[in-house]
Amino acid sequence: MFQNTKCECGHQNPTGTVLCEACGNPLVDDLPPDSPLEMRYDGAARRSQKQNPDLIDRVWNFFSSVKVAVWLIVITLIGAALGTIYPQESSFVNLDDPAQYYKDTYGTWGMIYHFLGLSRTYESWWFIGLLVMIGTSLVICSLDRVLPLYKALSKQQVRKHLNFLRRQQTVYETTLQTEPAEWVEKFARELKRKRYRVWIDRKDGMALLAEKNRFSRWGPYINHIGLIVFLLAVLARAVPAWHMDKYVSLDEGQIKQIPDTPYYVKNEKFTVEFYSDDELPERLKGTLRPKLYETKATLYTCTADCDDPVKDPVLVPVKQHNIQVNSPLSYKGLKLYQYNYEERIRLISVKPMLVDKTNNRSYGPFELPMTDPPLTYKAGPYTLKLSDVYPDFGLDEQNRPMTKSRDPNNPAFVFVVTGPGLAAGGEMYIYFPMPSAENKKLQDQLNESFRKLGSNSGRFAFEVNGMENVSFSQYTSTLNVRVDRAMPYIWVGAAISMIGLVMGFYWQHRRIWLRIDGRALTLGAHTNKNTYGIRAEVAAALGRTGIAVEPKALDNRRNKR
Repeated sequence: MFQNTKCECGHQNPTGTVLCEACGNPLVDDLPPDSPLEMRYDGAARRSQKQNPDLIDRVWNFFSSVKVAVWLIVITLIGAALGTIYPQESSFVNLDDPAQYYKDTYGTWGMIYHFLGLSRTYESWWFIGLLVMIGTSLVICSLDRVLPLYKALSKQQVRKHLNFLRRQQTVYETTLQTEPAEWVEKFARELKRKRYRVWIDRKDGMALLAEKNRFSRWGPYINHIGLIVFLLAVLARAVPAWHMDKYVSLDEGQIKQIPDTPYYVKNEKFTVEFYSDDELPERLKGTLRPKLYETKATLYTCTADCDDPVKDPVLVPVKQHNIQVNSPLSYKGLKLYQYNYEERIRLISVKPMLVDKTNNRSYGPFELPMTDPPLTYKAGPYTLKLSDVYPDFGLDEQNRPMTKSRDPNNPAFVFVVTGPGLAAGGEMYIYFPMPSAENKKLQDQLNESFRKLGSNSGRFAFEVNGMENVSFSQYTSTLNVRVDRAMPYIWVGAAISMIGLVMGFYWQHRRIWLRIDGRALTLGAHTNKNTYGIRAEVAAALGRTGIAVEPKALDNRRNKR
């Protein structure tokens, strides 16, 4: 158990100090007395070494442990690897029943995979919790070490204890034959040529400290800062306003709201071009290979009545762009990518006529869109109010009208017709725009049931005169909608981390201490990496001052063997 220790030099050191803050004399050392010192953090006291820690200190000690950090990283990597066994749910478009999909596609293992929640690994609480714990560990590990290290390096003493010098990685002792002050000045000039900063203490004999590349000691902590920024940016992607990755499918002429935004997008026109046989290799001739598929899109922003269930939203166009693969529509951080297309004939709109069968007069036409139809229409002197809409008409078990889905696969519209010669409440009619024998039969049967209930007199019918009054879509375009406001911060974090790695890997913090007692010279040198390099520099500087020595002879560990 560490106690407050007063060094023989008279300096009072705090609990946990390994090397005296003033002279460097070892205070607590379990190694043999002639072995090199452990110079990590320059022997400064750290909070994780606090005596009698309380609850907060125990939490601090847990997260300041490098072993704990390594285990957290290993567990996170294992969890991330498990998330790659099968595709994540977020990679699918319109996956209505994930459990059934994983069971049907991957069998029993897929069912287990989904049951354990691994199909949503990167959005799960435990995975996000691991990232938070890694970030916490990075912060506490850095603070526990960088603050004491900064204090130790910013207050270095030039004159060091003989025991400190003799137990460095690089050590040399000799007796000077020349004047000590003159030799120290010459030795200092040689070190300055190697870009060392030099301090000389002439009190009580000569002492010298030379140092270079101290900034490299901060490389690991700058790397930690970059990783913390990176992790915070990754966690910020869980905030809806910061990240979105969704899909919108649009028929030609269709307009849809982009989920969770005030924006709407319209597919003005979709174009697809295919390679000709002359452009394809022999084995692909006769096949359809898309050369280009493009959505001419217009982006709108809602300015009024955005959430009004009765009124149509007021939309203002803000940007138009021909979206192609790798050429998205971009607007204020929102990006729409061309993801896919599907060849599917869909009815977009019709322009029917209201026919009065009593006098064979026709009124109209009026435009009837299949999606988001207006609530009222004018046909001559008559007003048609939309009472009900069945986008994908069907009958339930009690033969009651219902819709199978929200997609306009087989739309049916119920109108209330009011006008001259009609009762105050008007007459009710159902209209199926898609021409088929089954739809014609259903339309007649339902209108007949309305007539029997007294809801209509059978006076009106709907007709479409010519295909020029029918609008079809041949292709459905799927756009990938992305918002990633965290990505710039991810790049910033990666750049900061890379700067820290470069600082730590390509430069070494080198220090040389010496003291002369009478004419007895004692030199010690330390570096956090590349001990051969500092031995070569010391040997070269000694050689230029008239002391010839081989670099290998300066290796303290070699000399002890």
